[in-house]
Amino acid sequence: MANTLPISINYHKPKLVVPSSVTPHETKRLSEIDDQGFIRFQIPILMFYKYNSSMKGKDPAKIIKDGLSKTLVFYYPLAGRLIEGPNRKLMVNCNGEGVLFIEGDANIELEKLGESIKPPCPYLDLLLHNVHGSDGIIGSPLLLIQVTRFTCGGFAVGFRVNHTMMDAYGFKMFLNALSELIQGASTPSILPVWERHLLSARSSPSITCIHHEFDEEIESKIAWESMEDKLIQQSFFFGNEEMEVIKNQVPPNYECTKFELLMAFLWKCRTIALNLHSDEIVRLTYVINIRGKKSLNIELPIGYYGNAFITPVVVSKAGLLCSNPVTYAVELIKKVKDHINEEYIKSLIDLMVIKGRPELTKSWNFLVSDNRYIGFDEFDFGWGNPIFGGILKAISFISFGVSVKNDKGEKGVLIAISLPPLAMKKLQDIYNMTFRVIISNI
Repeated sequence: MANTLPISINYHKPKLVVPSSVTPHETKRLSEIDDQGFIRFQIPILMFYKYNSSMKGKDPAKIIKDGLSKTLVFYYPLAGRLIEGPNRKLMVNCNGEGVLFIEGDANIELEKLGESIKPPCPYLDLLLHNVHGSDGIIGSPLLLIQVTRFTCGGFAVGFRVNHTMMDAYGFKMFLNALSELIQGASTPSILPVWERHLLSARSSPSITCIHHEFDEEIESKIAWESMEDKLIQQSFFFGNEEMEVIKNQVPPNYECTKFELLMAFLWKCRTIALNLHSDEIVRLTYVINIRGKKSLNIELPIGYYGNAFITPVVVSKAGLLCSNPVTYAVELIKKVKDHINEEYIKSLIDLMVIKGRPELTKSWNFLVSDNRYIGFDEFDFGWGNPIFGGILKAISFISFGVSVKNDKGEKGVLIAISLPPLAMKKLQDIYNMTFRVIISNI
């Protein structure tokens, strides 16, 4: 884990940034995918930019703040506030109240932070300052932005995003628009589209498929919740060399995607580390993006920025998962993916209405959201691409895969995982033992 240097930040008074021109005042309903119980939380994203001599004398906070005001004209629902109707139905009151903006000045050079800017970043709470009363889901700003200047001329941009409004792909569209408008465009190249009715319940809702993602077993849920305040975080890197080592655990010409293999490997290792009883039921939530999937017969417009993913669950007894080859877990993942069709998605959407938007199961569940191709490390606000960009921490049993380069400059995926201390020590030992040849060559 990276050494943590003490830093302090002088914060300016928080401001509300409103759209730069008049926008419609109306109430818009979110989709049933948007207002699921388990995505009613804030996603923290940070991007770090080095000093760029061509931007000397220009203030990143002012440039980004002005760009936000222009971008909110097109994404005006983000300047509103959520309200909750009957049956926990979320709607956004598009009142133009604005998003929360913070400026800060740190007492350190960006370079001094080294590898600690990567997940799990120890400075997250400083670089995304939680303004009192701003972090609620209902009635609070839907977006918090913080620009922190470092003494070297570099800076960090932090975003805290209300997940109910958009997923990672939707946020990517927003950041693209922000980048384009900052650099002189009059309109974004992709115009945002609301149309949340496309993922809303049928007129006569009906649950027609099995949805294990909402099966809650009280004892194992309580067991996990009792650990939540003791969880620690650590990140694990998987590049080409690590993936080759994992591939050597499956037969030659075995057909699966890299991500299926990585998820199967991680799920097995994490379960071993938790040291559960062999009959305990464990779960892997496999996130599937439904954009552009013609086979699912659900066509979303290119500018759709709402949540557009589903979370089917793979289920196994802990003993079977831990004692079998990794292909056992891969086959379970493939089987679940093969069962996803248009009816499954409509059944899931209807379930939200019928069952009152239940939480995703916490019963020995593990979820990794694959954000490698979002490109959080590619957004240019005038200073070039960030030296790192991504989601900075795991949230309970939910982890995020972010694209990073290791010490040797090799690109791979970095996954922050939350576990109790003893289980984390065991997972670290498994990782070190599995990849000891690579580690010894570093």
